[in-house]
Amino acid sequence: MNNAANFKVTTLTDREVLMTRVFEAPRDLVFDAMNKPELLKRWLLGPPGWSMTVCEVDLKVGGAFRHVWRRDNGTEMGMGGVYREITPPGRIVRTEKFDDYPCESLCTLVLTEQGGRTILALTVLYPSKEAR
Repeated sequence: MNNAANFKVTTLTDREVLMTRVFEAPRDLVFDAMNKPELLKRWLLGPPGWSMTVCEVDLKVGGAFRHVWRRDNGTEMGMGGVYREITPPGRIVRTEKFDDYPCESLCTLVLTEQGGRTILALTVLYPSKEAR
């Protein structure tokens, strides 16, 4: 389903960005799509010519995740982080750091269900205004 029109990005502060999107799906399914490797690999792909070659998720407090994408020309981009808080199916707080970027961000995902639809709100807190 294409609901990109429901995607919105807002700058909350000098260090925070809020991304929201509405999905025509129950919260449990959206939570699974955001956290199960077999589902993540189906949608978290990037632009044409990229594929996800590594998708590891240890969904527990203190557990880590790792994603690596590869472009057709062999270029790779990787990122990972550590889970700090997990409250299924409505909230996850985790760190996030891209391999080639010096800063680590704190990401808070909140899923709210209303009438069979799920509102995804992802707040990214950067360590500085410059990093944002």
